[in-house]
Amino acid sequence: METALAKTPQKRQVMFLAILLLLWEAGSEAVRYSIPEETESGYSVANLAKDLGLRVGELATRSARIHYKGDKELLQLDIKTGNLLLYEKLDREVMCGTTEPCILHFQLLLENPVQFFQTDLQLTDINDHSPEFPEREMFLKIPESTQPGTVFPLKIAQDFDIGSNTVQNYTISTNSHFHVATHNRGDGRKYPELVLDKALDREERPELSLTLTALDGGAPPRSGTTTVRIVVLDNNDNAPEFLKSLYEVQVPENSPLNSLVVAVSARDLDAGAYGSVAYTLFQGDEVTQPFVIDEKTGEIRLKRALDFEVTPYYNVEIVATDGGGLSGKCTVAIEVVDVNDNAPELTMSTLSSPTPENAPETIVAVFSVSDPDSGDNGRMICSIQNDLPFLLKPTLKNFYTLVTQRTLDREIQAEYNITITVTDLGTPRLKTEHNITVLVSDVNDNAPAFTQTSYTLFVRENNSPALHIGSVSATDRDSGTNALVTYSLLPPQDPHLPLASLVSINTDNGHLFALRSLDYEALQEFEFRVGATDRGSPELSSEALVRVLVLDANDNSPFVLYPLQNGSAPCTELVPRAAEPGYLVTKVVAVDGDSGQNAWLSYQLLKATEPGLFGLWAHNGEVRTARLLSERDAAKHRLVVLVKDNGEPPRSATATLHVLLVDGFSQPYLPLPEAAPAQAQADSLTVYLVVALASVSSLFLLSVLLFVAVRLCRRSREASVGRCSVPEGPFPGHLVDVSGTGTLSQSYQYEVCLTGGSGTGEFKFLKPIIPNLLPQSAGEEIRKTAAFRNNFGLN
Repeated sequence: METALAKTPQKRQVMFLAILLLLWEAGSEAVRYSIPEETESGYSVANLAKDLGLRVGELATRSARIHYKGDKELLQLDIKTGNLLLYEKLDREVMCGTTEPCILHFQLLLENPVQFFQTDLQLTDINDHSPEFPEREMFLKIPESTQPGTVFPLKIAQDFDIGSNTVQNYTISTNSHFHVATHNRGDGRKYPELVLDKALDREERPELSLTLTALDGGAPPRSGTTTVRIVVLDNNDNAPEFLKSLYEVQVPENSPLNSLVVAVSARDLDAGAYGSVAYTLFQGDEVTQPFVIDEKTGEIRLKRALDFEVTPYYNVEIVATDGGGLSGKCTVAIEVVDVNDNAPELTMSTLSSPTPENAPETIVAVFSVSDPDSGDNGRMICSIQNDLPFLLKPTLKNFYTLVTQRTLDREIQAEYNITITVTDLGTPRLKTEHNITVLVSDVNDNAPAFTQTSYTLFVRENNSPALHIGSVSATDRDSGTNALVTYSLLPPQDPHLPLASLVSINTDNGHLFALRSLDYEALQEFEFRVGATDRGSPELSSEALVRVLVLDANDNSPFVLYPLQNGSAPCTELVPRAAEPGYLVTKVVAVDGDSGQNAWLSYQLLKATEPGLFGLWAHNGEVRTARLLSERDAAKHRLVVLVKDNGEPPRSATATLHVLLVDGFSQPYLPLPEAAPAQAQADSLTVYLVVALASVSSLFLLSVLLFVAVRLCRRSREASVGRCSVPEGPFPGHLVDVSGTGTLSQSYQYEVCLTGGSGTGEFKFLKPIIPNLLPQSAGEEIRKTAAFRNNFGLN
């Protein structure tokens, strides 16, 4: 009940607007044209565009069209010329019946914006119908005693034309007894009456046959004829008389068949057969008359359904005839009362679907409503559901526009099912519902959105080129081409990052590929931005950050830094025989270019000249004595150390150490077996040099003495600086001369420094003293070696 009360004000508002519009239309003039009926199709009625002040090109751009009730196509608009053409022949009698004037109401409908123009077309009558009598013969029984001047009614002829083209006069064939008088009826039609001019004599002439002619007023006139057959009777003094000459009655159009309309009554003062009365319909046309009369009782009943919209009233003439042939006539005026038996009709003129979203007030549909009933039965109201963003607006003469009440959003709702309800105000109320579906078309108002603001991808180094390393994904809430997303790489913020040679992206699906093999040791990670752009107009885009982390692979073997494994003469470590167990001989130093556990190194002693004499710490590479040394131990030892990382699979490298056991630092450096030939060659060369020097003149003696003095001064200076202290103990500091052995091909000396207070004579470091006569490259190599040992704690 509350819902019905809530809807009533809205419907009243719509109805009130419609009434105001109709009142406005009543004051505005419509463009009216007039053509004769039966004009051939294709006839140009007028130039409608010119008469309405419209440009011809405007008709096409605004989708101009002609609308007539019931969606019939009677007229056609040529949008190229603006001419209003006749679509088919029009019959005035079919279109309007007896209504005069016959005016057809049309509307010119324009869009963008919606505009209406009222157009009226009047059909003028032409004389295209001849008068027709309802019967081919009329029978009259006239007593011979009838006095001249007596009038006898005749049946009228039907002519569907109107005005001057309908029946205007009646004539009868030439005779000596009768003439025809033509009279006007109340509805404007003319009817004939037969007037007796000369008394009849049954004995002279018992029967007459006359021809009655009906003439219309056309040019040329048309005519119709019937035969009047007159039988002369004996005397009958009184004709029947009806109680009323006019009966008026109202009949609802929905009355059932055979229902009683009215009962007429006539009386005859004669007796016997001359006093009995029989009733008949005067016109007697069963095709056009929906009534029938009982000839004995005078009851008029309904034999065919009535339709107020077709014929709102009838004039029926009843004749009462006695047994002597005399008759009387009366008229029954039957008014058909309208009932609400027609539901409203809705004709959709235009439907704009789909409708773009985000648009302001937009016309979605234009339609017209009609109801052939009259009064309140023909008045209508239109409504739609209340929960829709649409509004009905009344326009020209029962036309309505359906417009958007607010902007639409396709992403919230893509289509609307609208029910337009048209209800009349009759009793009971009848309604018509029309359903339309309005689709909302997409506008590119949503940018693509990535599923994540940033992506982190992991790639193991040494990958194969064109490897799929991951994907980015973006979605667009729009539809169609507005939702098609294209991916791209955005310019990197770091100008030094060669992004174009590192990765590529599939523009259709966002798959990322590594273009080349990545090296963890060269590039551990890099960042770049990807963009997602839709294909709408204008294009909308968004971006996301992608971070690529390169995972390390075990692709680098350990590299031994000390001792050097460069193919030159091996470095020899000196170990005193008095060294205690755990004595640090040397330290193997290695690095690995990998990271993590791939760079964790472990050390292992693979080979040794005398197993068990030396031990190797697995984690730091320190080589220490495993036990006390004895005289029975060999003086020269060769150790092979394996350096292995913790990768999968593990990689390794080997280092070779040479260890020399010495009793004291006065013991000369014993050359390795492979250096013996070089030593012999060097000794021979030394002998020759000594002989050559002895034969030099005394001029060089001063130079030799000066050289010795300079050398002594350098040694004393180094001793004063404190680089080496000579401790007290069984191993006094002294120089050990090494001639042509070790890593250098020239002779050089080692300065031996012993740890003070150590009874074992542990080495602190062996510092070479490079003579001035040594080649520059040899001295440089020894200096580098000394610096390396200092860095790794070997001093």
